[in-house]
Amino acid sequence: MITDTFGNLAKTIDHTLLKADATKTEIETLCKEAKHYGFASVCVNPSRVKQAAELLRDSEVKVCTVIGFPLGASVTEVKAFETKKAIEQGATEVDMVINIGALKDGDFETVEKDIKAVAASAQGKALVKVIIETSLLTDDEKKKACEISVSAGADYVKTSTGFSTGGASEADVKLMRETVGPKIGVKASGGVRSQQDAMTMIKAGATRIGASSGIAIVTGEKGGSGY
Repeated sequence: MITDTFGNLAKTIDHTLLKADATKTEIETLCKEAKHYGFASVCVNPSRVKQAAELLRDSEVKVCTVIGFPLGASVTEVKAFETKKAIEQGATEVDMVINIGALKDGDFETVEKDIKAVAASAQGKALVKVIIETSLLTDDEKKKACEISVSAGADYVKTSTGFSTGGASEADVKLMRETVGPKIGVKASGGVRSQQDAMTMIKAGATRIGASSGIAIVTGEKGGSGY
C-alpha cells in the first residue's frame, strides 16, 4: 500500500470500472491497483462483485457496486433484490440510482420508497450512497433529492452516474453539502480526472470521489476518461 503524502487522498477514492465491456483481467488489475494505492474501494458492476470480493479478501479495500444503474428506472423490488444479492456476494457499499423520472414528476413518495427499500436491504451490512444524477435536475430538485435521501436512511448522496449528460461540479457538491449538513457523506463522481479536480470537490464538501482516474489523481499525472 502507498503510504506517502497522497495516502489520505487515496482513502477518499472509489477506484471505478463500470464499462459494459470490462473483462475479468481488467477487474484483477483494478483490484491490484486499489490495494497498491490504498483506495477506499473498488466500484464494479454487480456481476463482478464476487470476483472483486475474492481478490480483496485480505485487504482493507472495500467492494462497492451499483444498483439500478445507470438509469434508476428499475422497480423498487428489483433494486432491493439487487442490493441483497450484491451484499451476499461480498459488497459492503452500494451506490443506487434514484427514480429520476419520479422525482421530476414530483412523486416524492416513490423516490423515498425506492431508497428506503435499498437502505433496509443494506442495513448493518453495507453503506448506501444515493446517486441523484445532478445533470438532469434543477437546483430545487437536487435539494429535494438530498432531503429525501437523508430521511430515507442514506449514508451518502452522490452527484452522478458518469453515464448521463454531465458529471460532478463544484457548485453541485456545495449545494448537496449545504443541504445534507455534516452528518452524511457527499460523493463527487463523473469527470473527476486530476488531483486538482479531486481537491476542488473535497474543498466544496465531498468526502468521497468516484473516478476511473484514481491513479492519476493520487500521483498528479494526467487523468483518463474519468467516471
